[in-house]
Amino acid sequence: MAEIGKGVTAGKLALNVQKRLSRAQEKVLQKLGKADETRDTAFEELVANFNKQMTEGSKVQRDLKAYLAAVKAMHDASRRLQDCLADMYEPDWFGKEEMDALVEEMIEKELDNNLEDTDTLWLGYHQNLTDKTLLCMDTYLAQFPEIKARIAKRERKLVDFDSARHHFASLQKGKKKDEAKIAKAEEELGRAQKIFEELNVELQDELPVLWDSRVGVYVGTFQSLAGQQDRFHKEMSKLSQNLNDVMTKLEEQRELNEEANHSESTSPAPKSSVTNGSDAELPPGFLYKVKAVHEYTATDNDELELKVGDAVLVLAFDNPDEQDDGWLLGVKESHWFQKKDISAKGVFPENFTQKV
Repeated sequence: MAEIGKGVTAGKLALNVQKRLSRAQEKVLQKLGKADETRDTAFEELVANFNKQMTEGSKVQRDLKAYLAAVKAMHDASRRLQDCLADMYEPDWFGKEEMDALVEEMIEKELDNNLEDTDTLWLGYHQNLTDKTLLCMDTYLAQFPEIKARIAKRERKLVDFDSARHHFASLQKGKKKDEAKIAKAEEELGRAQKIFEELNVELQDELPVLWDSRVGVYVGTFQSLAGQQDRFHKEMSKLSQNLNDVMTKLEEQRELNEEANHSESTSPAPKSSVTNGSDAELPPGFLYKVKAVHEYTATDNDELELKVGDAVLVLAFDNPDEQDDGWLLGVKESHWFQKKDISAKGVFPENFTQKV
C-alpha cells in the first residue's frame, strides 16, 4: 500500500474522505427532514455553558494581560517622573538630601517577600500579579481546547451513529433482504454507538465539573489580585506620604521667605512692633517675637497653647540647660500687654511658629 504521508496510508485517507462524505450526506438529509436527528437538549445546555465559560475566561485573561501591561507602563512613567523631580530639585531648596534619598528609595525600593527575580516594588508587584493571577488563568483556560476538540468529535460521532442507524434500518426494510449486509450494518451500528456513547458519557461527567470550577477560579484570581493591589498601594502610600511631607515643608519655607522679605520691605524694626517704641514694655528676658503658623495643644502645664496667628514674645530661659532642642519659652503678646506679667509663660515647639 503506497505511503501518502507520515502515519497516513492511502487506505486511511480514502476512509476519512468517505466518512466526511457520509457525514455531509447525513447532515443534508437531516436538514431536509428526510432523516431524523438524535437530539440531547441536556447536553446542548452543557455545551452552551462550556462556550459561555470559555468566552468569559478568555475575556478575564485578556483584561489581566492589559492590566499587567498598564502596570509596566505606569512603572516606567513613575520612574521617569521621579528622575525628573530629582533633576529639577535645586540644591538650596529645603530637604535636598532627603529628596534625593526619597527618590532613590521610590525607584529602588526593595521588597521583603522572598522573590529572587526582582528587587523593586513595581517589578515585585508585576511579578506577583503574573505568578499568582495570570498564570492561574492560563492554567485554567489551557484545558478548554482539548475539551472543545472532544465536543466536536462527539458531534461527528453522533452523525456517524445516526447514519449507521439509518443505514441499518433501511436494509431491514428492504424488499430483498441481504442478511450478510444487514449483519455488517448492525455491527457498524454497534461500533458507532459504542464510540459515541463513550465520548458522550465522558463529557457528560466532565462538563458539569468544569462549569462548577469557574467560581473557585474567579474567587482565587480576584482575591489574589486584590491582595497584591492592597500590599503594593500600602507600600507606595508610605513613600508618597514622605514625598508629600518634603513638598509641604518646601512650601512652608517658601511662604516664610516671602513673608520675611515682605516684612523687611514694609515694616519698621521688629523691636518697635513689640514695644511701640518703649523698652519699658518689654518683658524681662525678651529676645524676639514669633507668630504661630500651626495650632498646638498643650500636653503639660508648663506648655503654651497656640492658635494660628497668636503672637508670642520669646523669652530667655533662666537656666539655658533646661532648654530642649526645638523648643522655645515665651508668653503671648496679648497677655503681656493686658497683665504686664509673665506668669502665663510656657514652652512651645519652635517649628510651629515663624519669626517676625
